[in-house]
Amino acid sequence: MAQAMRPQSPISLLSTDGKPHPLQDTLLAVTLVLGAVAFVTGFFDHLHLLSSWTGLVGILTGAYGQFISETTRERFGLIIGLGASAVGFFLGMAHGGLFGGVLG
Repeated sequence: MAQAMRPQSPISLLSTDGKPHPLQDTLLAVTLVLGAVAFVTGFFDHLHLLSSWTGLVGILTGAYGQFISETTRERFGLIIGLGASAVGFFLGMAHGGLFGGVLG
């Protein structure tokens, strides 16, 4: 039981199994950034193209990241990014959509 109480290494912030996960960590960071951009720009009517596209890409990268994630910490961050991306995407869709006024 001594290994259960061993503190986590501060270097390994996202991987709790002690192995590096560069692809999963990159997808996590991309999903969080896209989610933050989509969430913030979703509250402005004139930025609906940016919020809807970043939200859509954030949802797709987050879903793939969830599919290949290996640790709970990665999944937790991906869910936060997915939620923010989804809110930004839906607000962008409500304000004009993916192509609102550009095509037609």
